[in-house]
Amino acid sequence: MNNYDVFNGDADGICALIQLRNSEPRNATLITGVKRDISLLKQVDAKAGDQITVLDISMDKNSGELERALNAGAEVLYVDHHFPGDIPAHEMLTAIINEAADTCTSILINAKLKGEFINWAITGAFGDNLKKSAQALAASTDLNADDIQLLENLGIYINYNGYGSDLADLHFEPAELYRKLVQYANPLDFIKSGVSQGKGSDFLKLENGYIEDMASAAALQPHTATENSAVFVLPNEGWARRVSGVYSNDLANQNPDRAHAVLTKKANGNYLVSVRAPINNKTGAVDLCRQFPTGGGRAAAAGINDLPADMFEEFLDKLEAAYK
Repeated sequence: MNNYDVFNGDADGICALIQLRNSEPRNATLITGVKRDISLLKQVDAKAGDQITVLDISMDKNSGELERALNAGAEVLYVDHHFPGDIPAHEMLTAIINEAADTCTSILINAKLKGEFINWAITGAFGDNLKKSAQALAASTDLNADDIQLLENLGIYINYNGYGSDLADLHFEPAELYRKLVQYANPLDFIKSGVSQGKGSDFLKLENGYIEDMASAAALQPHTATENSAVFVLPNEGWARRVSGVYSNDLANQNPDRAHAVLTKKANGNYLVSVRAPINNKTGAVDLCRQFPTGGGRAAAAGINDLPADMFEEFLDKLEAAYK
């Protein structure tokens, strides 16, 4: 019998698994990747008796591999908040799927565990740019304002670390970062031990990288901007690939009534696209992105992994039309 933990390499996927494995320790093969690498179940050679946990990756994008694992006799726990497609009715599958715009996988795991490691759920929610949901969770704890801010920062930094065209773009490979973080039942202990260690700590490496890359992004001007939507185009550089998601979140938070798209140029001439629906109208992002090849996501935040260059203008038109 083999155990597999399959999870998105962003803050939500990592923080969800940290909660689960602090509550239910298990030696497992870790399968993850950069934020956009979501077709992960194909890496599992499932056999009868295997236990597979899948967190924060679209069931719709892994439906064939999920069916294969279930038919092989593996037991699967699948927790996610993206569009699932048809959820199989199978005795070996436990599916906790909720597409609501104000939830994420870390929050779903927190509910399953009845708040056992709520600080990690708060961190994951902040990382997924669900500030109101994170703050609502925090209000049920005795955290002070300074500690809540630290959790928000950590969530943002973990999320930032997951973006890149490949693992070489990242400060930490997601599996490596998970192994570092899972040692702490409370994320505040990771943060504060890192600050006390000083310059060479893992927390400060994330923080300094984030600050430096976001400073580069701050100089950008929009390619187009209206009352309804704004589009920013980033160069084909490592810093740009790393900030594409968190920069999109920042833009959304700064202009909550406007939709935003950040397009990062790729080596093949196409674009990596991050879309954020308006904070005050968290709808439509996945519907927009699924109109294009390699598009997917959820209502509030979605993306396109490889937007063909000749579809650039079509994308701009459809973005603006979607949020008029």
